[in-house]
Amino acid sequence: MSEPKTRSAQQNARMWSMLADVSRQVVWHGQKLVAEDWKHIFSAALSKQRVVPGLDGGWVVLGYHTSRMTVAEMADLMTLMEAFGSEQNVRFSAPAYMEHS
Repeated sequence: MSEPKTRSAQQNARMWSMLADVSRQVVWHGQKLVAEDWKHIFSAALSKQRVVPGLDGGWVVLGYHTSRMTVAEMADLMTLMEAFGSEQNVRFSAPAYMEHS
C-alpha cells in the first residue's frame, strides 16, 4: 500500500494566502499575529496537538508540520480556516496562482 500524497503546491499556496489574509485582518486576544503564528494555531486545532511547559516559561506546542499533511488533511485545514475566517469576517483573497488563470 502506498503512502497518501502530501499537500500539493497549489494547496500550499492557498494556505499561505489564507494565512496572510487572517494575519492582516484579525486581532487575536489583543495581539496581531504573523501568518506563521496562525499556521501553528490552525494546525494545532486540526490535529489536537499537545502543549507542554517551555524551559524558560511559556508553552511549547509539540509538532505537527503542514509539510507532512496529506492532501485530505490540508483540505480539512483550509476548511477550518474558512470557518474561522467567516466567524471573524475575514475577506480571503485569491492566491497568486489563481490570479493569473
